[in-house]
Amino acid sequence: MASNYQPPKTIDIPENVENLDITKILLLEDDLHLSDTIRKFLESLFYEVTAVKSGVEGLKAVMVQDFDVIICDMLMPSLSGDMFYLAVEKTKPHLCKKFIFVTGHTGTPKIDNFIKRINGTMLPKPFHMDTLRELVSYTLSRKG
Repeated sequence: MASNYQPPKTIDIPENVENLDITKILLLEDDLHLSDTIRKFLESLFYEVTAVKSGVEGLKAVMVQDFDVIICDMLMPSLSGDMFYLAVEKTKPHLCKKFIFVTGHTGTPKIDNFIKRINGTMLPKPFHMDTLRELVSYTLSRKG
């Protein structure tokens, strides 16, 4: 009896596959539903997203690798967005121009003063995903 077995076809992987320029985004958001929604949206645009729910987890992620964009909620447990930024500023200052801050607490003097002082980008909640996409593109175009 003859065998119909055929070995699986092989696929040639280009040698430079590890050099593909994939945009890496760090998302710090303690609202798990919102975080999941943002992550899925950004991944649909072919970004690689690392989602964490606190500033402490964000610091751990930043110490492991650099990110092209950091989307950071201002009010999170254990380490707020401004404190996370200041920690990044001390350890990896080249990432400071990569931040997009989000908050549902616009008009709060502490937050407003912080954003003005660092000349930061703020996206008030709730926001439209197209606005987020535009801010990510803008942040990627910034040098620094």
